[in-house]
Amino acid sequence: MPEYTALAVLSVVGTVLAEVLWLRTGIFRRAQYWIAMAIVYTFHVLVDGWLTKLSAPIVIYDEGRITGVRVPWDIPVEDYLFGFSMITLTILVWLRLGARETDRTTEEAQ
Repeated sequence: MPEYTALAVLSVVGTVLAEVLWLRTGIFRRAQYWIAMAIVYTFHVLVDGWLTKLSAPIVIYDEGRITGVRVPWDIPVEDYLFGFSMITLTILVWLRLGARETDRTTEEAQ
């Protein structure tokens, strides 16, 4: 498996495991999360499609380091995986830190 692809898959596995085994925010069961991801991916496709189009690429990938699967508009599939990890981990940390702040505020009020 090419390096970039392996890292992209590892990032998704790590993100899901962080949620399921450690953070346990329940984010994957929330419709709000999936709606947010749909919005993010809509803009991701527009921007990444423009940046990676093979007819005039701004970002060029070493084809030996990716699978070569590009959908739609020449976007490497690995970009979707890294995008999932980046956005999901950010939301997970935000939720976890927010929960800690709420717990701390509740303790101080008592």
